[in-house]
Amino acid sequence: MSDKNIFSLPASYKIAVIMSLVFSIAGCKESSFELSPESRLPKWIEVEASASRNDYKLTMDYYLGPKSAEAVFKLYDLNGKKKMQLKGDTARYPLKLKNPPSDYPKNYPSYEVITINGVTDIVEHRKMEPIFYMTDDPAVWNELVREKP
Repeated sequence: MSDKNIFSLPASYKIAVIMSLVFSIAGCKESSFELSPESRLPKWIEVEASASRNDYKLTMDYYLGPKSAEAVFKLYDLNGKKKMQLKGDTARYPLKLKNPPSDYPKNYPSYEVITINGVTDIVEHRKMEPIFYMTDDPAVWNELVREKP
């Protein structure tokens, strides 16, 4: 049996072990997206009444951990200043409709139902691109959430 322990390993191995532990506990970023300028802001994001949708940029990052998944939303103003950050749990795999529209690429659209601060909304991915949308389609809401948008 070897008398070596983690403290006798080279620094690069120690860093690899530590990073593996951190990622296995905290998860790691799986993908990043930006809200389409054509889309409304999610319902859980409150902005000044005088502000327009074009006054903000919203990003979303998916994080996957060993047992959970979450989406992190960051809202920025036109100067690039972060105004807020919100997190919500997601499914480990995107949701699909039983009968998806035929005019979309294979495996799309896909959806994530996310609730933040008691408010539920649905993220829509229309194709493989770094863009996402919020959907108000009653058929999607009825199938995935069973409530009205």
